[in-house]
Amino acid sequence: MMLSNRSRLAIAGLLLVAAPAFAVEYVQAPGSTLIFASNYQGEVFTGKFGSFNTTLDFDPAKLAASKLDVTIQLAGAQTGNNDRDDTLKTSDFFDVAKFAQARYTATKFRALGGNQYAADGTLTLRGVAKPVTLTFTWTPGPQPVLNGKATVKRLDFGVGSGDWADTETIPNEVAVSTKVILKPVK
Repeated sequence: MMLSNRSRLAIAGLLLVAAPAFAVEYVQAPGSTLIFASNYQGEVFTGKFGSFNTTLDFDPAKLAASKLDVTIQLAGAQTGNNDRDDTLKTSDFFDVAKFAQARYTATKFRALGGNQYAADGTLTLRGVAKPVTLTFTWTPGPQPVLNGKATVKRLDFGVGSGDWADTETIPNEVAVSTKVILKPVK
């Protein structure tokens, strides 16, 4: 059966519309950081997670196909204060014996203008899953960089229970920032 040129163009157009729009796949490269900041009785402190793993499918022109997955090893949290680091591992905070890792996943991305984006995702921490938005700057290149910030309400996840639940001692909101250096998956 012979198809007319018009039929061929219609079929080709349908195939293009039906073709999935894939984002570029990336994995985390060395030099990436994941930092948190809060205060204890008015004294500001920062900490970092020494071990986390990021995978990202991202293309600013194909936000609907983008996705982010970050796994964080909680036992590696370090604040520069051994007593505080040990306390973070207990059942009052991260409870690393029961919940070794946290996970952030996002499949909804929004352009905020310029190289600014938002990833609306879910943070799972201590077995509790809650929505968290990560706003970030995207710097393209051979090793693109995602510089992001989020605010996590620790009490929503049961982090800092008992006497530690007092927001006069430790605020509910914890600032999280990340610099993820990425490399394309080959």
